[in-house]
Order: sequence, then C-alpha cells, then structure tokens
Amino acid sequence: MPKLYWEDFNIGDKAVYGPRLVTREEIVAFAAEFDPQPAHLDEAAAVATLHGGLAGSGWHSCALMMRMMADGFLLDSSSMGAPGVEEVRWLEPLRPGTQVRLRTKVLDTRSSNSRPEMGLTRIRYDLVDEAGTIITTLTSTMMLGRRPPGAGA
Repeated sequence: MPKLYWEDFNIGDKAVYGPRLVTREEIVAFAAEFDPQPAHLDEAAAVATLHGGLAGSGWHSCALMMRMMADGFLLDSSSMGAPGVEEVRWLEPLRPGTQVRLRTKVLDTRSSNSRPEMGLTRIRYDLVDEAGTIITTLTSTMMLGRRPPGAGA
C-alpha cells in the first residue's frame, strides 16, 4: 500500500534526498555504455574540452536524479508515471568525487479532469553539489493516484 498519494503533495513543499557520492568509475562506466564522448571517458582528452576535465554525462545526472527520486519517495507513492519531462538543463559539470543531493519543490498540483482517481503534480528537481550549486535541473509532472476513501491521511 502506498504511503504517499496526490493529496500529500502541496504547492511549495520542499524536500532533499541523498547524499550520493559520484565516482570516477561510475562516470566512465555510464559514458562507455550510453554517452561515449571524450569529456566523459578520459581525463587527458577531457582537459581539451569545454569541461576542462572529466565530467559526467548530462544523461548520467538525469539517471542519478531518477534513482534518488525512486529511493526518496517515488517507490512509496501511488505514482502512475509521468506524461514526460518539461525541461532539463545541465548547468554545471558533474565531477568525480562530488557528493550530490536532490532538492525538490512542488510547483503546482491539480486534479485530473478526465480521470478522477488521479491527480497531477508538477515538481522541479535540482541536483546539487556540497556547496548547493545546481548541476542539473529538471521539471516534470507526475501522475499520482488519489487517496482511496477511508484510507486515512
């Protein structure tokens, strides 16, 4: 039974999940499998790139965010998926040895017009480093089941 329903998400709610240490090995392994560009694979080659050194793929940062969402609250929720991602921005390089956290803020909630058992919750996610610098930001709407009658708060 889920612990979190649509009714549990209110505009302005904030939360922080993590931390998670990002290692050189996982940056290289992710890049080798999914984004084999020099800036993500090899320190020497990465120095000559815009990043100026080894940096994780932006898609790696999104995958980390998804894992932190799942561990933080999603697996304990009545999630029904998402209709997509509104925006992703890669603002700073994801460096090896960085301790990241996921900050969330509920931007909007509304009940579904076509599916009364569901509500929609728009959330901004920020992947931040130890200093609070935003590395990646993502905005998406979640579809969440509504609390069944008699389920309690």
